[in-house]
Amino acid sequence: MTVYLDANATEIMRDEAMAAMVDALSLAGNPSSVHGPGRIARRALEAARDQVGRFWEAGPEQVIFTSGGTEANSLAIHAFGAGRRLLVGATEHDAVRMAANEVVTLPVLADGRLCLETLEAQLRQDGHALVCVMAANNETGIRHPVEAVQALCARHGALLHVDAVQIAGRVPFSVEGLTSLAVSGHKAGGSKGAGALILGAEGHVAPMMRGGGQERGRRGGTQALPAIVSMAAAFEAAGAQDWSPVAALRDRIDNAALACGARVTGDRLAARLPNTTSLILPGVSAQTQLMMLDLAGYAVSTGSACSSGKVTASHVLEAMGLGAVAANAIRVSLPWNIDEAAIEGFIVAYQAMAARLGKNAA
Repeated sequence: MTVYLDANATEIMRDEAMAAMVDALSLAGNPSSVHGPGRIARRALEAARDQVGRFWEAGPEQVIFTSGGTEANSLAIHAFGAGRRLLVGATEHDAVRMAANEVVTLPVLADGRLCLETLEAQLRQDGHALVCVMAANNETGIRHPVEAVQALCARHGALLHVDAVQIAGRVPFSVEGLTSLAVSGHKAGGSKGAGALILGAEGHVAPMMRGGGQERGRRGGTQALPAIVSMAAAFEAAGAQDWSPVAALRDRIDNAALACGARVTGDRLAARLPNTTSLILPGVSAQTQLMMLDLAGYAVSTGSACSSGKVTASHVLEAMGLGAVAANAIRVSLPWNIDEAAIEGFIVAYQAMAARLGKNAA
């Protein structure tokens, strides 16, 4: 049986999310229909909208349902980036980096956090900008200083969009003071197929997808009701969880990896997601490590899962200045229901791999 340690690619589905989805699957109506079954589906949709809005400290009118985080990020850049310079962090997800033709890339420090000095210099040059920064990095777990970024944007009149996909439910976060934030249900333990763009305030958003006027004309297409209610339930369950035991297990992995000659990406003392670590085993390719651990029964990754199955050097780690060793890094992201026995087993497997492959690499 494989132990799943790739929660940042997709979280293990939560019981509450599964139950909500099964209930919604029994509803026959289209939320846009005016007959009885349609009205029942509409009530379920709007209840989920209220639930999602409350979780992010927003009103229901500020919630636009999408197919996932990628669409939510694209919609934000489409809606708020027109006529503005786009300032994008170097470690952003490709869903943001590739959503526009021309962007100004903002460097990060060696610990993975956005360089605020460069951001401020860019905003002094021209504050008519849309700044895009993720709340927490999907590969390293490093959290960006969003409050400081927010203050700089407010000072210079810039807009701020935050990719909150990975932080959802793992660390308290709010849309307050932001232009918008993007979220995804399956990253929090809901079903795949639903996400949302949460607006900092109700306002006009020009749609990318036009259709029957759904989502107040801001996103056309019939809403994926089962996935949406699953997402709402997942956020609530994730937000109620005590993540400190998960963080303690992550720290145990870090300490064991350091003891056998590996490195932990970034600054361990910097703010990180409680479930995520990036480990570098010098001289051993990430692909080899992934295969060895997979054979031992542990599913980890080399970084983002949104690269068409490719195993390549991470742009995130390269932006952090790691150079050639970026190709020797794996990501371990613990699911919400991880237990101590699974982590002890992983540590044994990792140390055995390091002893064998590290010796061969040397």
